[in-house]
Amino acid sequence: MNHAIPENAERRAALVAEVRAHTGLDEAAIQAFLRRFYGAAREDALLGPSFAGVANWEGHIARLTAFWCSVALVAGAYHGQPLQAHAPLALRPDHFARWLELFERTARLCFAPAGAEHLLERARRIARSIEMGLTPLPLRRTEGETVT
Repeated sequence: MNHAIPENAERRAALVAEVRAHTGLDEAAIQAFLRRFYGAAREDALLGPSFAGVANWEGHIARLTAFWCSVALVAGAYHGQPLQAHAPLALRPDHFARWLELFERTARLCFAPAGAEHLLERARRIARSIEMGLTPLPLRRTEGETVT
């Protein structure tokens, strides 16, 4: 017997309200945070060049806000493919480490502890997932073996 709670607008609204009450996060706070964070990231020596190709910054912030509201507030507003969006950027593990460092610093400045931790848990998971998706694993060779 399946007792799963069906996904519907009322359930999603209840989840969003619960997350907001617990974390203090809402769309306006997340957007202000993203403006601050990505403003710093764009100025960062390592991360900044990754944003050079963004022609419409307001459109990019709107897309990022939809993504993070979907992730943090269970809002369901984002329907993109983050892995594909990051694939052309030639990101390395040090990019992800720096991104997380700046993200955490900014989140702790912008949010109460519950909100920061809520967002950071998701940011770490997403960064790890994208990094794993973009970083090829080195093939281990045993003595005398050739890899073709």
